[in-house]
Amino acid sequence: MQLIVGLGNPGDRYARNRHNIGFMAVEAIARAHNAPPWRKRFLGMTTEVVLGTERTLLLLPQTYMNESGRAVSEAAQFYKIPLNDIAVLHDELDLAPAKLRIKTGGGNAGHNGLRSITAQVGNEYRRVRLGIGHPGDKARVHGYVLGDFAKTEFDWVDDLTRAIADNAALLAKGDDVTFQNRVHLAMEGRGWGDVKNISERASG
Repeated sequence: MQLIVGLGNPGDRYARNRHNIGFMAVEAIARAHNAPPWRKRFLGMTTEVVLGTERTLLLLPQTYMNESGRAVSEAAQFYKIPLNDIAVLHDELDLAPAKLRIKTGGGNAGHNGLRSITAQVGNEYRRVRLGIGHPGDKARVHGYVLGDFAKTEFDWVDDLTRAIADNAALLAKGDDVTFQNRVHLAMEGRGWGDVKNISERASG
């Protein structure tokens, strides 16, 4: 069993926040792979899919971001899922919008969801970092991540989450390099190759 976790805050109030792009990506995986209806388990909403050949649990913690690790821990313990079979999709301030990078372990860069997961299960899980850009001023970060994506941003958000869903079997297989490259190529093919282009399309 693989575990793919999307990070976000529950409820309509937060649904379109930049902080919820992890939820959006995992929801896109569920839609693209005809997952059964979501149900409440492990302090979250879950559904199961087969991605390629891998049976995979999709999890959206419903504990609010700073307690995400409780949900991840319950699911991982129930299925005895090792850390290298856990992938966590989350917003990343230090990546440009529409960019994706994946790594195993490392620091949490002030991300409360990652900090909670590390405290509960350990640090060597896989992080799928979804770039949302930085507001440019540390004092504005809180409002920025808890603010909604602008209408113009949803074009690249939709394309990114779709590319993730299209290539989710590679993520479940653990082929992180190919997964990252395929998403990158998909985004380039859709015209999101650089920050300048993103800015021009968003303002155009």
